[in-house]
Amino acid sequence: MRNHGQVAPDVLMSDLFNDGRRGAASSSEKRLMLAVLRNALECYQKHLHSTDRTGRELFAEAQAWIESTNGHGLFSFESISEALELEPQYVRRRLALWRETQLDARRGGSRHPATPPQMSTEPDRPSAR
Repeated sequence: MRNHGQVAPDVLMSDLFNDGRRGAASSSEKRLMLAVLRNALECYQKHLHSTDRTGRELFAEAQAWIESTNGHGLFSFESISEALELEPQYVRRRLALWRETQLDARRGGSRHPATPPQMSTEPDRPSAR
């Protein structure tokens, strides 16, 4: 997969799992959940700058799924994060920072002061629940 100036999903995924939870995706269900998460991250990153209708829709769907705080449903972002022992806000913050970096680069490096990345007081690393 070509990178086109984006963080490779494998890098982001390994960053999410670099705290020693190697068995986090050991069961079939968890491997499926990890695949769903990976697909959403790939769509989010690949289609951030898409100009065609399909690409924009794929990005919007991935963004809406990731940003949804609705924990209902086995394959909601919140449920998958919980099952994989990820902190959903951490993933959202990392993606927001990545997106701002990409948008800044596309704008020529100028950051609009009115649109800083969202930050919270939570630690800046994944945590087990």
